[in-house]
Amino acid sequence: MTQVTLHHIATWTPPHAYDQTYARDRMREWLREPRSKRMVSALYNRSGIERRHSVLPDFMPDGTPGLFAEQPDGNLSNPSTEERNRLFTQHARHSAVHCARQVVSEADGFSPADITHVITVSCTGFYNPGPDFDIVQGLGLREDTQRYHLGFMGCYAAFPALNMACQFCRANPNAVVLVVCIELCTLHLQVRDEPDSMLGNALFADGSAAALVSARPPSGHKAHFTLTSFQSALIPAGQQDMAWDIGNTGFNIKLSSYVPFVIGEHTGPIVDRLLAHAHCTRDDIDIWAIHPGGRAILDKLSSALHLPPEKIQASREVLRLFGNMSSATILFVLDEILRMRHDSFPRHVCAMAFGPGLTVESALLELAQS
Repeated sequence: MTQVTLHHIATWTPPHAYDQTYARDRMREWLREPRSKRMVSALYNRSGIERRHSVLPDFMPDGTPGLFAEQPDGNLSNPSTEERNRLFTQHARHSAVHCARQVVSEADGFSPADITHVITVSCTGFYNPGPDFDIVQGLGLREDTQRYHLGFMGCYAAFPALNMACQFCRANPNAVVLVVCIELCTLHLQVRDEPDSMLGNALFADGSAAALVSARPPSGHKAHFTLTSFQSALIPAGQQDMAWDIGNTGFNIKLSSYVPFVIGEHTGPIVDRLLAHAHCTRDDIDIWAIHPGGRAILDKLSSALHLPPEKIQASREVLRLFGNMSSATILFVLDEILRMRHDSFPRHVCAMAFGPGLTVESALLELAQS
């Protein structure tokens, strides 16, 4: 089988960074119910997050309100979906092209002229011509570059994108595929006295990431990943606990506090099936790249899979510094693994993410250095 390499990853976050304690206190100001204020304090204090980024300067101490503004009664405005999506279009264009240009320029031995396919991913906004078109135009790619967009799938969507890239490269060894995930979750902030809304507000953030995939042998001395295998699975027991739909005032999230328990209880057999296909076991995995959907998810999976802290260090670090950026997050985790100091190569990596369905997408990768 053709060996496919993830050569390089580039990440982007907006300039506006909010400490989690500051976000907690502002949220408490906007909520009216004492019980909700207490719940917000608990959610933010136990989140495992120190700061998150947003394209919105609205909440900075010296910021000028834009999309969101405090009303005379002290409540926060609730913009329409059209207003929110207009800002998505503006900022997604910039972040998508920035990430794409960065990953190509930093990868050894590649230029824009080499790109044959562009795959974009997002569940936080829509426009057409979309970010795939902007990347082709912004990087000066050939007009016959094949373009694909995976929309509204959720936090796991980077895996179908990487799997698609892998299949393109196996079908055509000359293919060079650019994968770009663009997620601006904070545009959909909704201040409600509902547990699902409060939990989502405590976790989600903005960020974009790009990956360059091809069947070319790696060049230079940078660490890289070999894409070995992918697996999709469903946990029907969690179907009602995670969902995402479009409302008149932004996208509405259904995110039950039971999600970590469902994932912790059902993911073990799913992981074992993936590993069995590769003729290995959990003990053979050196690093676990788990989508940090929240601290509770990492805690439950760590316990269920008997993972020592050092094996999921990258996931906890990304959660701490960036929060949950939906589909872009797992690329941040893989980028953190590339940046870590490793005593030896190769290192076997098991990666996974979760989303509506309840869907579990996973992959086996090998971390190596040329």
